[in-house]
Amino acid sequence: MNLKKVRECFITAKNSDAKGRKHKGLLVRTPNQSLAEHYILKAKENLEDCDYYLKKGRDYKLPETWFYTLYYCALAILSKFGLESRSQRCTASFMRYIKDSKLIEYDDEFIERITVYDDKNQTTDVDKREEARYGPETKIKDVEKIYLEMTEICRRAITQTEEIVFSNEKFEVPKELLD
Repeated sequence: MNLKKVRECFITAKNSDAKGRKHKGLLVRTPNQSLAEHYILKAKENLEDCDYYLKKGRDYKLPETWFYTLYYCALAILSKFGLESRSQRCTASFMRYIKDSKLIEYDDEFIERITVYDDKNQTTDVDKREEARYGPETKIKDVEKIYLEMTEICRRAITQTEEIVFSNEKFEVPKELLD
């Protein structure tokens, strides 16, 4: 597990916040059901946007839209825990921690797809999003096949997120992350 990495996300954010700076980490807030539900809605609307991009032939917009659909699901779960994130790296690290600690049931694939790696040989949807966003290409090879696969992945992520967010279970940030 990545206890050290996740703890660093809390420390960095707390120190920045105390100095009146925007943080780049994880800050403890009050659990916010409404915010979590809004992130789910945003994920659903984002996934609907993919239909538009596909029909208009704007393939290059799809990887970014899929990525953010999955990312909004993670932010919904963090909101349920009472966390604010301003870091993709910290969001993914926290998600991995709570998944590995068996605090939530959530597919590894969804977490893996939003994980940022420094190693050039490890690529995820973060890299695909950046390549599509900043690269010159406007078309994706085999876009229909990829589209169907990614749409299904995003739908499953939304469903699992809804199960967590709409559950009556109370989620708390593990104390070992805050010590």
